[in-house]
Amino acid sequence: MMVEDSNERDLRAIWREVVDDLRRFPWGNTALTLRERFSEDRLGQAAASLTFSTIIALVPLFTVALAIFSALPEFDVLAQKLEQWLVKSLIPGDIARTVLKYLHQFSSKATSLGWGGGAILLLSALSVVLTVDNKLNEIWRVRKRRQLHRRLLMYWAGLTLGPLVLAASLTASTYLLSNSLGWVLGSTPSRLHWPWQVVEFGSMMGILALMYRVVPNTRVRWSHALIGALLAGLTLELVKRLLTWYLATVPSYSVIYGAFATVPILLVWVYLMWVVVLLGAVVAAYLPVLLRGVSRRPAANGWDFQLALEILAMLRWARDQAEVRGLGLPEMAKRAGVGDRQLHEALEVLERLAWVGALDESDARYVLLMEPARTPVRELAKALLLPYALELEAFWQRTGLVQASVAEVLPNYRP
Repeated sequence: MMVEDSNERDLRAIWREVVDDLRRFPWGNTALTLRERFSEDRLGQAAASLTFSTIIALVPLFTVALAIFSALPEFDVLAQKLEQWLVKSLIPGDIARTVLKYLHQFSSKATSLGWGGGAILLLSALSVVLTVDNKLNEIWRVRKRRQLHRRLLMYWAGLTLGPLVLAASLTASTYLLSNSLGWVLGSTPSRLHWPWQVVEFGSMMGILALMYRVVPNTRVRWSHALIGALLAGLTLELVKRLLTWYLATVPSYSVIYGAFATVPILLVWVYLMWVVVLLGAVVAAYLPVLLRGVSRRPAANGWDFQLALEILAMLRWARDQAEVRGLGLPEMAKRAGVGDRQLHEALEVLERLAWVGALDESDARYVLLMEPARTPVRELAKALLLPYALELEAFWQRTGLVQASVAEVLPNYRP
């Protein structure tokens, strides 16, 4: 009983956080951040890579799911529910039935493969989830990844247990809706259309929120994952409806490609889907900064070099204060007026140069490890400003970066 009460309190706390964050959600700043991240993180290129991997892995993933259900004949109804949900929720209706038909054909051929072919199919399926893992960790600027065998075990569990859990939840939801709404509204199937759509959207949002919460090897608040999943789910539904409307209104693909039209349409849809999913991850990752407000945005060139100098100036000030023992990443970001993740590149270079170090504590405060007056700035300039080359020797000598110390170029920092 106490466990149930605790879980209920946790759910209510998460719900209150979601409502509060949505109430003060910075739409304009979020749009600017999404535009910057899409370009700088190369999300379009990542979505294209994931599209290729997804198309290659569609058959293995579908084959794994069918193998699980065929091993448990009593779950045939669950398999049908899962297929119906995939057709209605994930893919526009004009191409869903054709794709599903071909998937069944390809999967029936794939089941006749031996152990070697099956291993190749499984590896191609795992390549998708590993690619997603790498990209999401890049978006969250995770510097230490999980060990490979732990990631493989986690995703193998997701690939095997995921279809069963999802199909069971959809079947249970259908049963509950049919019984409860059948008593209230009658048993006409059309009257269950709207509640069933809510269940479908909730399932999709739950999958996205779980992915945003679990995949990055860092702490992600449930409220932030849910908001990112909510925005991504709504955008996916909008994109799906717009694509369906376009295909019905402007049938150029069918005229040009004929029976082959399913392939380019599927490629376009999968690409748009991954773009939306990655943008939802950006919202979830940057929501703490967006809610706090950022007074400065990245400059065009030399931004990380400038931030590195500001970090060194702050840590030099902290070293000179008797009551201050290092500065944490959130505090440095707040003092600099930037987001936490904007400091990651500069901090990584400073740690690699052994100029700063993190204390072995839970809050990971950083301290200065070198003397600015006796340390040349050229190594930092080479790492973040301009690589050194013999052809640029005159430039380096003229600018004075070869002889200048860190102390000579540090900005004056006053809190």
